[in-house]
Amino acid sequence: MAPPLAAAAGAVSSSPPLFSPSSSGPLIRRHAPPSYVSMRRRCRSQPAAAAAEPSGSPLLEVRGLTASVKETGQQILAGVNLTIREGEIHAIMGKNGSGKSTLSKVLVGHPHYEVTGGTILFKGEDLVDMEPEERSLAGLFMSFQAPIEIPGVSNFDFLLMAVNARREKSGLPALGPLEFYSVVSPKVDALKMDPKFLDRNVNEGFSGGERKRNEILQLSVIGADLALLDEIDSGLDVDALEDVAIAVNGLLTPQNSVLMITHYQRLLDLIQPSYVHIMENGKIIKTGDSSIATQINEGGFKSIALV
Repeated sequence: MAPPLAAAAGAVSSSPPLFSPSSSGPLIRRHAPPSYVSMRRRCRSQPAAAAAEPSGSPLLEVRGLTASVKETGQQILAGVNLTIREGEIHAIMGKNGSGKSTLSKVLVGHPHYEVTGGTILFKGEDLVDMEPEERSLAGLFMSFQAPIEIPGVSNFDFLLMAVNARREKSGLPALGPLEFYSVVSPKVDALKMDPKFLDRNVNEGFSGGERKRNEILQLSVIGADLALLDEIDSGLDVDALEDVAIAVNGLLTPQNSVLMITHYQRLLDLIQPSYVHIMENGKIIKTGDSSIATQINEGGFKSIALV
């Protein structure tokens, strides 16, 4: 039976555990992001930093990827090329319908889409023929734009089963409920979530913002080599967004990476990307540094000159 998190969101990582019974303290972030307001002021008053020079080993390599809706045959992705290295943060922006969310779903093996061409290598392994649960156990996590409800399954049980599935793959003993509670509790506190969330069914009756916090809680507890975050800023107020950004920044290491999909610069002010990609008509048409996001924020997509 596939682990529940893999079946729901392709989210379990096979990398060594980010925690042990003796190291279950709250998240530690590499640097504290300034407030949204102060960050925007600084972004407007200083020139954008140049995109980082590649340094880590390739984590994800996408070449000439084409994909269509399985039921209708409608092509959505039309030749995507993308490389993400260890320790990098990438952001994808684009108009509605440009293929951003489809790309993330294809990467985790969503059954509604069919790869019709190109290659996807993750840590050197071909993802295309892997089942979603295999991709999740390989180290992919996806935070969906609209997380689903799972009636009858509590958040605590969901997370415990997903963590133990990853531990089993790594050859580690399963955690018991009491042992696991000492792991998950500080991570709930770090996201400023009510501990009662652990007793509630997964996303059932949750507001949009609560669902997004819950997705980041899953990422925080389980870990990932590559986290795909699809519009985690939607439905969040400024304070909630900053809490989520702190949690994501705290999970970053030189070995793991993040791919964010967003329409808004405010997320990129808090989780600062190494690269920003612009997507249109199913392919990436421009890549640069965070100054691209600033241009779009001030002048729309028409302000981006393609060279």
